[in-house]
Amino acid sequence: MKKQMSVLAAAGLFAMSGWASSAVAAEPIVGQWRAPGGGIVEIAPCGGAYCATVIRGEHKGKSVGQMSGSGASYTGTVTDPRDEKTYAGTVEVAPGGASLKLEGCALKIFCKTQTWTRL
Repeated sequence: MKKQMSVLAAAGLFAMSGWASSAVAAEPIVGQWRAPGGGIVEIAPCGGAYCATVIRGEHKGKSVGQMSGSGASYTGTVTDPRDEKTYAGTVEVAPGGASLKLEGCALKIFCKTQTWTRL
């Protein structure tokens, strides 16, 4: 009985310490997003980064980016699925996580921006 109580107490301390919630909490970028053209993109962990793949729409199955970062800011590469050209990119997740702003730039001067909404 004493051993069972100490295990329960340890489990309670573990949960209250924040370890349980922080280990399970996903980054705000993770999830499914609707791109302006109507395609659905899923962003998921891949290795030490986050990979974006079209899961529904005209370009289904194509990789459209790989980002690293945390919280609201990520950097990496974005790929235009129409011509498969890859650009330096950034992602900013809006407060509350309902949308993200994706920007891809060639030579740091020719940039395009899109806003994706969370499904």
